[in-house]
Amino acid sequence: MKIPSLCFVLAILFAGTASAEVETETLWRIYIGTYSNSDDGGIHLLEMDKTTGALHSHGVVASVKNPSFLAAHPRENFLYCVGRKSTLETAEDGVSAFAVETNDGSLRLLNQQPVHGSGPCHLTVDPQGRHLFVANYNSGSVNVFPLNKDASLGTISDWKQHVGSGTHPSRQDGPHAHSANLDPAGQILIAADLGLDKLMLYHYDPEKGLLHTHDPDAAATPAGAGPRHVVFHPSGTILYVVNELDNTLIAYNYNPSATKPEAFQYISTLPDNFTGNNTTAEIRIHPSGRFLYASNRGHDSIACFSITPITGRLQALGHHHTGGKEPRNFNISPDGAFMVVANQNSNTVVAFSINEETGLPEAEKSRVEVPAPVCVLFYNAR
Repeated sequence: MKIPSLCFVLAILFAGTASAEVETETLWRIYIGTYSNSDDGGIHLLEMDKTTGALHSHGVVASVKNPSFLAAHPRENFLYCVGRKSTLETAEDGVSAFAVETNDGSLRLLNQQPVHGSGPCHLTVDPQGRHLFVANYNSGSVNVFPLNKDASLGTISDWKQHVGSGTHPSRQDGPHAHSANLDPAGQILIAADLGLDKLMLYHYDPEKGLLHTHDPDAAATPAGAGPRHVVFHPSGTILYVVNELDNTLIAYNYNPSATKPEAFQYISTLPDNFTGNNTTAEIRIHPSGRFLYASNRGHDSIACFSITPITGRLQALGHHHTGGKEPRNFNISPDGAFMVVANQNSNTVVAFSINEETGLPEAEKSRVEVPAPVCVLFYNAR
């Protein structure tokens, strides 16, 4: 048998590498979390053409039930998800860790850990890739998981149980932690608790994976607001919160060395003439730092705002229909050119172009069918 020459073998290897690089240069990879209880449900992989915005589905790449929220490792090719009664090996609510295969975007399960609490709904990773933070909606608690050297999940290192209730008769009967995010300095964990109308504040100990109560322990929102998700302006000095129950946004001046965030604006996500039922879901800031967006479920729109330089005040720009029903989550491409919306109740993921001058979503570029999509994560191979 004739043995291929070394030059030929190297040529084939370099050709494959070049092909992968071209693919990475021309396409965004997007992972979609879902609420799918079926055996064939899980995390879906889409690819988006960076020029045209066209979406192409590669189907399920991880068979996990109800992987409702996703987060990427900040430095390595790993992905994490929460799941309600969803882990592959147990019947408990938990979190899962996956290795991302960079050649095709497929996911390989590393391990899973049960949460301390119930109803995990949100998770984030600290900027150094040391710990994973999980918000448990049903139990109203926050968990910390150390990440091992191989990025798998270690045993829980700390958890905090929230206590109390709010004024809404059915949605605030107890604590309901809905998100957990570190501030830009990596010092303070902010847990938005919908049931308490509070942003719970914790000092993060990155060496031990512990959360220490801040003084004061929280920043309050108006009664019945129901804080859900938060986002920081790129400057790091302004914090924005979307409130699920009263359909509003709150802007806070933020300084990690100050006693607590100070609110300076409270603004609706809905048009003045809307009279139907609505709850908000996601909040995002354009990579330019000039625009902010929030999703309305009921009005089925993205509320669009400009951000005033220096002050950070929001100015309403209008609303854009999401091309589907119940836009639970959406995200913006890293270059700011496209918005991708997950319409949970119409089982569609829709891509829109964004006008770089006005910040407004414009023409629909593409749509694909995904069962009950609830999270959109743009992913760049590390």
